[in-house]
Amino acid sequence: MDRVVRLALVLACVLAAVAALDPGLAGARPRWETLPLPPALPEPADRGSVDVDGARIAYAIYGKGEPVLLLHGGLGNSGHFGFQLPALVDRFQVIAIDSRGQGRSTRTAATITYDLMATDVIAVLDHLHIARASVVGWSDGGEVALKLGIRFPDRINRLFIFGANYDASGSKARGSRAATFTAYMQKCRTDYQHAFRTTRGFDELTAALLPLWRTPSGITKDQLRAIQAPVAVADGDHDEIILIEQIEEMARLIPHGKLVIFADASHFALWQDPAGFNQAMLDFLTEPAPAAAAASP
Repeated sequence: MDRVVRLALVLACVLAAVAALDPGLAGARPRWETLPLPPALPEPADRGSVDVDGARIAYAIYGKGEPVLLLHGGLGNSGHFGFQLPALVDRFQVIAIDSRGQGRSTRTAATITYDLMATDVIAVLDHLHIARASVVGWSDGGEVALKLGIRFPDRINRLFIFGANYDASGSKARGSRAATFTAYMQKCRTDYQHAFRTTRGFDELTAALLPLWRTPSGITKDQLRAIQAPVAVADGDHDEIILIEQIEEMARLIPHGKLVIFADASHFALWQDPAGFNQAMLDFLTEPAPAAAAASP
């Protein structure tokens, strides 16, 4: 490729990322094309890690009350819930977990799967002697939350799942990467560098997660029908990678499913519309449980 053309493409990507990070530089861009970044998390009341077959799964604990787990998106970390934590800590004990190989958690040579990350979460709950918890999961974290609801129903109270589909038919055709995702990837790379003092390993981590994104979850309709916990299935109406029709279908298939759609928002609605996201999240986590769900063990 001609050097001038290559430089022009790089500059275009940089400008797109900057525009997503700072809406003011983008003029009258719609909210779903922007990416306001979350504030840093405060110091936790406690932090630690759990060894799972050689991988160190890091967690941090905030607040007191009924336990709520936060599971972040792919390549991210628990700090990405900076907008959500203040809305939760006055009512709940929040356990923010860094998924395997991400944030401050490490990984092994084992293939990363959503099922494996679900067992990591259970290991953290066992370590903390927590019998049951609710889960707020975003993107990959939502996929892990679905696996928890399917495989470990006796450990789950509620699932608030945002930006997660159940199979590959729910993914949009791949095209050029949206500016929001370009900016998100840059933030993830920067966060990785802060956590490990290097970006070495970030590309390898990306390669390890690619199979999960190319063939999302592979959860069956019957498995969704078997989930007994109350589940909020949420997404932005302009999600860049997920078909809204599958989000709607999931809410119908899950017995105690509830559909939540954020207007003028994308796969990053928790950053683009934190007030609306937090209200929907809190309303769901605090509403009375359906009779069948309340009677489950």
